[in-house]
Amino acid sequence: MGIRTRSALARHGLTDHAHRSRQFRATDAAEADLVVVMEPLHLHWMRRNAPEAAPITGSLRRLARDLAALKGGSAGHDLGRRVRALELDALAPEAWEEIVDPGAGEQEDFDRCSDELRLLVAELHRRLA
Repeated sequence: MGIRTRSALARHGLTDHAHRSRQFRATDAAEADLVVVMEPLHLHWMRRNAPEAAPITGSLRRLARDLAALKGGSAGHDLGRRVRALELDALAPEAWEEIVDPGAGEQEDFDRCSDELRLLVAELHRRLA
């Protein structure tokens, strides 16, 4: 993880000096009820390389907007069922779903991205909890 990413995350009280990225594997899909991606390109990659995960893979923006929130005593508390009800594998990725990777940007770009991610993750968490 780069220094600008670490710095952006630290603004939100997050640190992980042991983080190491790795490629998504078929075993990851088999163990998951939900796979969250940040942009349409990631979604295309998943559909090509892990088609078995297509029904459970959605963009963070779409999931934060469309995943049914749990309601007290609701019969829809099974995450797998709620995710599959979205029929994510039948949806064409749309431009609004992209979270722009700050890549080679300045620290402000990383900070803006981490702020946006924090809000979207909080909303998704609300819908999952």
